[in-house]
Amino acid sequence: MSVFNRLRNGLRLTTNQLSSLFANTVTRETGGLDGDVSGEGLVALEETLLQADIGVAATARLLEVAGSRGGTADVRSVVKAELRRLLDGTEGARPTTVRPRVVLVVGVNGTGKTTSVGKLAHLLNQAGERSVICAADTFRAAAVEQLEIWARRVGADFVRARSGTDPAAVVFDAISAGKARGRDVVLIDTAGRLHTHVNLMRELDKIRRVAGRVVSGAPHETLLVLDATVGQNGLAQGRAFLEAAGVTGVVLTKLDGTAKGGIAAAITSELGVPIRYVGVGEELDDLLPFSAEHYVEALFEPVW
Repeated sequence: MSVFNRLRNGLRLTTNQLSSLFANTVTRETGGLDGDVSGEGLVALEETLLQADIGVAATARLLEVAGSRGGTADVRSVVKAELRRLLDGTEGARPTTVRPRVVLVVGVNGTGKTTSVGKLAHLLNQAGERSVICAADTFRAAAVEQLEIWARRVGADFVRARSGTDPAAVVFDAISAGKARGRDVVLIDTAGRLHTHVNLMRELDKIRRVAGRVVSGAPHETLLVLDATVGQNGLAQGRAFLEAAGVTGVVLTKLDGTAKGGIAAAITSELGVPIRYVGVGEELDDLLPFSAEHYVEALFEPVW
């Protein structure tokens, strides 16, 4: 199955809801997608976008553009074009020639963080990049064991420590091993935490400092894993981690289990960080690099 078709299938719930809302609400109020979008038509469009969890800021921008077109030929096309611009409007990770490249993965428990690390190692391996997976969650033995299984499955090196070991020390060992073995990437899976966990947030800061002492500029990317099924509630998590962890990109997981796929637009609009990867299923190949063009096309192409 092509990447686009996997994305399209993964967004099935969101796509079908959005298509239905456009057909039943926007079309009714505007007299068809060729109608004048103003007054009640704009109210209907606003309801449609908010129900798709596109968020207040992104919705306001989409309404502004749609309203400025007045007698536009196609409301759907106007919304698609502006939505793509919003999703494509933030910079990704800065390229680096340093090896190994260090990627720090953060988030709360239950978002699919550990699974995403394994799938990301597989994705990088397919692109010819050899990975070291570091289990920096030294408190949950089950998470470490799960990550080790993923590492074996995808053919990545694996570095762990005894339970209760300082996570920063494990990170030091993993990056040092990556340098010695000539690996391309070190993926660091951290313990799940909330912004209210002050000690754990300080621990992240220590991990970042240690990583930077081993490899220049590390971590080169900090990915925040957000669960799409929680919708707008994920934005509060995002804001906390932006401040505490220097997040440079988002991995948006569990899109196949929600009709709230519009949250991607809310993330880029309100957090100002790019979506880097999306999770659309439980299979090994179901973590996909994010493409604004493909995402928007999939959102508006119903799967019945």
